[in-house]
Amino acid sequence: MKVAARIALIYALVSGLATVANIATQAAVVALYSEPWAIQLSVLLGTATGFPIKYMLEKKHVFDFQTDNLAHDTRLFILYGFMGVFTTLIFWGVEWAFQVVFETDAMRYLGGAIGLTVGSFIKYHLDKRFVFKQEAA
Repeated sequence: MKVAARIALIYALVSGLATVANIATQAAVVALYSEPWAIQLSVLLGTATGFPIKYMLEKKHVFDFQTDNLAHDTRLFILYGFMGVFTTLIFWGVEWAFQVVFETDAMRYLGGAIGLTVGSFIKYHLDKRFVFKQEAA
């Protein structure tokens, strides 16, 4: 298997695993807590579960990157999160634009899928260039 295809497959698997952890956490929170703000709490806790899983697995299995120490790892984690915020805005923006233009759930979901794909592609390249950059030997 070519290197690019292998990386894309691993990236997709890691994203899928983090998504399952996120959604499972959300479902558990909603099942256990039905008070006001349950949905918002579930999204927050789901993100808090999936995000570090995705970071750790991508760092190791996609980028084959080792940090120098805890401080270095913490800086990378924060930068990784910043890149995620930026690309999430792309995802949400495309989804919202499809909703405004087409005004149907199906087209909003299509816009979401397109936005997520574009955002993930950009995030991979931002992470490769700025977060998990390999130092020259």
